[in-house]
Amino acid sequence: MFRLQGSKVLAVDMTGDAVKAKNGSMVAYDGQVAFKKLSGGGEGIRGMVTRRLTGEQMTVMEVRGQGTCWFADRASEINLVQLQGDKLYVEASNLLATDAGLRTGTSFTGLRGATQGNGLFTTTVEGHGQAAITSDGPAVVLRVSPQYPLTVDPGAYVAHQGSVRQSFQSGVTFRTFMGEGGGEAFQIRFEGDGLVYVQPSERNTIAGDV
Repeated sequence: MFRLQGSKVLAVDMTGDAVKAKNGSMVAYDGQVAFKKLSGGGEGIRGMVTRRLTGEQMTVMEVRGQGTCWFADRASEINLVQLQGDKLYVEASNLLATDAGLRTGTSFTGLRGATQGNGLFTTTVEGHGQAAITSDGPAVVLRVSPQYPLTVDPGAYVAHQGSVRQSFQSGVTFRTFMGEGGGEAFQIRFEGDGLVYVQPSERNTIAGDV
């Protein structure tokens, strides 16, 4: 079971099932717990090859045993996402941990991945269970509906879930309005019905410098 202690530490009650977590994110544990580093995010050969070709970095460890483990990642805010057979799309750098009922994979992002400098694939999480994602500052969960599409700066994007379609807009950027834009860049447009997680601090992206 995942639970938050404060907003920056994740406590996981271990009952024998395997939990996947970002390598090096464990800060404490009690009980009888074993750790094993997984190659390619634990996805096997296909996942390893995909990530190597796209340059996306995802180093994961498997945690198994009886006890409690505490995880954190550079004092980032942690957000819990409950999945009920649906799929979560999340930047690899923002995925902290997944429980035993979830499986991870990769999904083609095309232009969005290229503009963010994270490769052309993003991480997917699906199944029944909890995932913990991180953000630079408290994440905001925004609703996308057929009547109200959403446009997001690539540097603020963390994750999304639901029946959502992505497209890309070039031209005017948020930075242009502030007098900081240096030319053409991209924004992500979401349409459909779902949720988008954004952070209040933008990561550096290729799109912002184009």
